[in-house]
Amino acid sequence: MNARSFFTLILAVAGVGFSTLGLAQMDHGSMKGGAMAGGSMQGSAATMAAQHGADTSMAEGTVKRVDKTKGTVTLAHGSVNGMPPMTMAYKVKDITWLDKMQVGQKIRFATDPADGGMAVLRFEALK
Repeated sequence: MNARSFFTLILAVAGVGFSTLGLAQMDHGSMKGGAMAGGSMQGSAATMAAQHGADTSMAEGTVKRVDKTKGTVTLAHGSVNGMPPMTMAYKVKDITWLDKMQVGQKIRFATDPADGGMAVLRFEALK
């Protein structure tokens, strides 16, 4: 391998490494039992439960933003499906739900473990 090929290879590897840094927006080191802690079976169990129609537990959160153009709701929530507490944007199963959600509103919601918990399957307003 000549010096030019070696240099190109180093740049390509470094570029891939640096491009993935922007994807991490939460502290994965605090996840206990998650993929970062070697708990990849947890995701598999959640996926199997979803595929077999098992009911996922509902979490509580506060609506921080409603984005009808993207079809998302941003929720501040506690632990959900093995994820630590955070504020995160979720897709919603039914876009008309966004008309019923208001910033500051407290809700209970369930996500879809099969897609990594990135979609709200159902929700109910809390009083």
